[in-house]
Amino acid sequence: MRRLVALACLGALLCACGPLPPRAPEGVQGQGAGSAQPAPGTPAAPNAPVPRQFHLGSAASALVTQAHHQAAGGDYGQAAATLERALRIEPDNPLVWIELGRVRLAENNGLQAVAMGHKALALATGDPAAQSAAWRLIADSLRMQGRNAEAAEADRHAAGLTTH
Repeated sequence: MRRLVALACLGALLCACGPLPPRAPEGVQGQGAGSAQPAPGTPAAPNAPVPRQFHLGSAASALVTQAHHQAAGGDYGQAAATLERALRIEPDNPLVWIELGRVRLAENNGLQAVAMGHKALALATGDPAAQSAAWRLIADSLRMQGRNAEAAEADRHAAGLTTH
């Protein structure tokens, strides 16, 4: 419980002073080694795909937290290197790709950030929260590049996923 409170405080601090989101996308918790679980309270329809929810494993979660500290201090290169270590642990976890995309965005590298967003989107199949976060990263990256019409379309995709 103390760890959750500390992470929430750290997240609020980082959100206020840094370009990275405080944690993984909404509704995603740092547990279960890169696992995807059905969303709580979601009824399963026959023959319907079961909704998934990606989580960061403990090692990747620790690395993401470390990267947040590094980015908050302005050391984006080191934050990216730390997140690349997390990717070696959980290469198929879209949450880590989103985090790395946010660092690339903070470095003003919109091209790499949008690529990270598309990679996360491809991996986030079945997880509306992770898909929405990937679309928001894509939108922010496109906006940075002055591609406002495409950014607005990506924002619509993100909003459509959060309303379901």
